Amino acid sequence: MLRRRPATRRSADSGSKGSGARGFLLFLLGVLVGGAGFYFGCRHSGDESRLESATSPKVAARAVSPRHRASRQGHSDPASIHPSAAGAAKPSGDDPGPVEGVRVAIVIDDLGRSVEDVETLARLGVAMTYAVLPFETATPEVIAALHRHGAEVLCHLPMEAKNGADPGPGALRFGMDQDEIKQATAAALAAVPGAVGVNNHMGSRLSADERSMRAILAVLASRRLFFLDSRTSPESVGYRLATSLGVPAAERQVFLDGDLRPEMIRQQFARMLQVARTRGSVIAIGHPHPATLETLAVEVPRALAEGYRFVPVSDLLDRPSAAR
Repeated sequence: MLRRRPATRRSADSGSKGSGARGFLLFLLGVLVGGAGFYFGCRHSGDESRLESATSPKVAARAVSPRHRASRQGHSDPASIHPSAAGAAKPSGDDPGPVEGVRVAIVIDDLGRSVEDVETLARLGVAMTYAVLPFETATPEVIAALHRHGAEVLCHLPMEAKNGADPGPGALRFGMDQDEIKQATAAALAAVPGAVGVNNHMGSRLSADERSMRAILAVLASRRLFFLDSRTSPESVGYRLATSLGVPAAERQVFLDGDLRPEMIRQQFARMLQVARTRGSVIAIGHPHPATLETLAVEVPRALAEGYRFVPVSDLLDRPSAAR
């Protein structure tokens, strides 16, 4: 019996060690599983946070999506910001606010090639703002048609874009001295008589240069004109600088037709209305593309029936009382 006792202790010790090893392995496995769960949980939470940011009106208005095509006749500035599909309006259980009194300003850019575009838009019967390129083939005729309709007109000032895209004749270029910029701005304004303000055509490079923008804004200030920042670059200083100098200004929140597929234009129109209800007003930019004109012909009457007010962009300006 005495000989068996050590053997019994060894067996118990061995069992204890085996049990301990198994316990340690189970503990280690639990730690690994728990850690993996925590990691994927955090990652999922981060993805939800990013999705929320992408779909919020303020961020989505400036989201960049390389998938979306820039038209050669629209904002073909390679640095233009076209809202992504992720930023389109989606049904929500939360009511963003009442429609009564909500104001929508649509600016139609790149006019100056066709009078028929003006007549098509005028048939919508709502206030819009028309941005006319100063040196296009039908610029004088387009301006005359707009004046007949009593429309609000902007000079769509061509400015240098990044990556060498051509903004068209009379463009303001990076590297011009201030006198050259002022003279080019004055020449463009002379070609668009009756313009009450200016917005940039392309300009992803020039609108980010404070020295150049100061020269442009000096001309606008001297003529009591306003500046609409088309926001073709997230680095634009136009709106900030204008308001700091006492120049009435605004900036767009939505591009309607960065992607020319009709379903995407409809989604952007819906997102425009959603932003308007959230903010109380919205400024959107579109172009006289057939798909855009067709979408507006359908969606504008619906929005009117819902109670949205269409106004010229001059109704939505920030008007600083004096230069700061």
